[in-house]
Amino acid sequence: MRIADRSVLKLIRRWLQTPVVEAPPEKGGTPQVSRPGKGTPQGGVISPLLANRYWHWFDKVFPRATGPAHGANAKRVRYADDFVVLARYVSPKLRGFIEAKLETWMGLEINREKTRGVDRKQKGASLDFLGFTFRYDRSRFGAGRYLNVAPSKKALAREREKLRQLTRKAHGWKPIPALIEELNRRLRGWANYFRFGYPRDAFDQINRHVLLRLGQHRRRRSQRPFQPPEGVSLYEHYQRLGLRYLCADTAQLPATAFGGAFLREPDA
Repeated sequence: MRIADRSVLKLIRRWLQTPVVEAPPEKGGTPQVSRPGKGTPQGGVISPLLANRYWHWFDKVFPRATGPAHGANAKRVRYADDFVVLARYVSPKLRGFIEAKLETWMGLEINREKTRGVDRKQKGASLDFLGFTFRYDRSRFGAGRYLNVAPSKKALAREREKLRQLTRKAHGWKPIPALIEELNRRLRGWANYFRFGYPRDAFDQINRHVLLRLGQHRRRRSQRPFQPPEGVSLYEHYQRLGLRYLCADTAQLPATAFGGAFLREPDA
């Protein structure tokens, strides 16, 4: 329960008191340096470990006889300091248990802006968690609804920004094959994470964004507008150069199944 090793405590204290350096609002300005008054600094390397140190005890009391796991048959899903509690009915008693354990017993502070209750029966209700959006949609292949799991709008915006950084003006000197190789590595990792669920629409958006950025990159490298070879579409042209498009094949799966996602290999 307690750490008595002074060297470990000193190391943890240094992590907690690490100054945060923010970029100046104007170019050439002075960076702003601040120290956190309490808690761990945003993005600190010690944050996940200390979060698990606290959350370990919340995980212990949640399934006890007096906890929501028995009284409300609630389930918890946690990753680092983000968590979701699933229950058929979110009662005031359930909310009170969570708030009391976190804020009174542990002395933590719940982020009220990010914390909310979601009723899946309400039309248009959705939940964003770990980059995914969870919501019930009507099936396109018949009556009934299915749980739609897809990359969230924030996850798509972050990925478009990452791709924009890889193809920004400062990288205009890179040859197309080298740039495509970097994009493939980025796309492969992103697809491996977001292949769960139904990512087809999101993958199509990313593919279109990659083609747009490659077109801008080639226009910067030449004084003439770029045109693919005659009789070859832009999509096929970049595929021949080695670009691997994101592809989600869920068309043949039932509404309750989850399809996989993969990178479409370029044609030989």
